[in-house]
Amino acid sequence: MSSQLPESARRVQAALDRSGLAFRVVQMPASTRTAKEAAAAIGCTVAQIAKSILFRGAVTGNPILVVASGVNRVSEQAVAALAGEPLEKASPDFVRQATGYAIGGVPPVGFPAPIATWIDQDLLQFEEVWAAAGTGFTVFSLDPRRLAEISGGAVASVCTRS
Repeated sequence: MSSQLPESARRVQAALDRSGLAFRVVQMPASTRTAKEAAAAIGCTVAQIAKSILFRGAVTGNPILVVASGVNRVSEQAVAALAGEPLEKASPDFVRQATGYAIGGVPPVGFPAPIATWIDQDLLQFEEVWAAAGTGFTVFSLDPRRLAEISGGAVASVCTRS
């Protein structure tokens, strides 16, 4: 099955395989680019979508990733405090350069180099969440308590509820 996935989704699957845990990338028949689209395609709640949002450090220029519940809004102030620098919006080119993936398909793993990552603590209320897997049509599910383990990120209060 994974040989039939797009190349970027195969890179995500390879990163997941390296974790030693049994996560499987699946290709959906409908778009999963937004949290709302993903929830509709998967048949879960929007809150169970682990959306990846990339920022650029205003001082260092380093990428900063937040993996948040699909219903929550990222508090840039909270993330800036954790990152130790102000944040800038990341351009689509910066997102692709830093992660190797286009907006709408950025997974929480599988980057060319490590990225400082914070995980929305609200995701931990669920037994299962779904994350992007390299394209706007591929996703994988996991126990959210595994997000920190596979991403190298830290769980924190980084969002406000919408």
